[in-house]
Amino acid sequence: MSSALKLRVITAVILMAVLILIATLLSPFLFAMFVAFVVLLAAWEWAAFLDLESRRERLPYMASIAASLGVTSLFIGVIPEAASVGSVKVAAISALGLLFWSFAFLILRGYPDNATAWSQRSKIAFMGLCAMVPTWTGIVQLKYIMPEGYLVLALIIMVAAVDVGAFFVGTFFGHTKLAPQLSPNKSWEGVWGGLATCIVLGVIFAVLMHFYIMPLTPVQFLILFLLSILVSFFGVIGDLLESMLKRNCDVKDSGAILPGHGGLLDRVDSLMAVTPVFVLIVLFALAGLSEQ
Repeated sequence: MSSALKLRVITAVILMAVLILIATLLSPFLFAMFVAFVVLLAAWEWAAFLDLESRRERLPYMASIAASLGVTSLFIGVIPEAASVGSVKVAAISALGLLFWSFAFLILRGYPDNATAWSQRSKIAFMGLCAMVPTWTGIVQLKYIMPEGYLVLALIIMVAAVDVGAFFVGTFFGHTKLAPQLSPNKSWEGVWGGLATCIVLGVIFAVLMHFYIMPLTPVQFLILFLLSILVSFFGVIGDLLESMLKRNCDVKDSGAILPGHGGLLDRVDSLMAVTPVFVLIVLFALAGLSEQ
């Protein structure tokens, strides 16, 4: 194992351990505050796509995202004494997030012919808002549905499984380029590897849920299987959208906060794209979870 890969693995293990502790031990309200802090760090890095380099230039954008999170928290009812949040309101925000990421797919299909249209500062700033607010809202909803943190961990682990499967399969077997204009190192073999890994993990989660959380019907098993496919699909979209923004702005990494991984956005780009569809399926197809 190379030193770079070893550093990447060590960082990933430490991150996962910290996430498990936070997702399982914090109260829903404190967890919401922690996720808000992470989102603001992501907003700081997103500001680089706006060609904002100095601290004085980035702070206003970061403050605008903080204000948006504050308004959203009041809208869905995130307060210290609340035992739940407004699921219908969360579903509406998640639906808007899903709409944005579906539109992002169309943007990526038109790249690089539309590169100029999506390099304007105002549009990139708005894209950041559409990406980050539904992510915070959805992850917080998962914690309120199941305060033990299992749904939050399921989301994070499934997204990580896509990345890990894609990385190793793509590294050893990748030949057919996925989107050479956007990310020359990504391959179709990596995509299929990430999908296979996510499906296997999704089946394991479904079985564990069936025996230890709530009995699932055959239809719900099928929905969870389809969810694994959607996680893989939107995970790739999130990854490629960040690659497009970095290429447009001539940025190699969104930051350097995570040793071996680059910036925070480099780790959560897929998570942001997956969260809206994951939450919508949990809310509507597995609605019984909210009663557990």
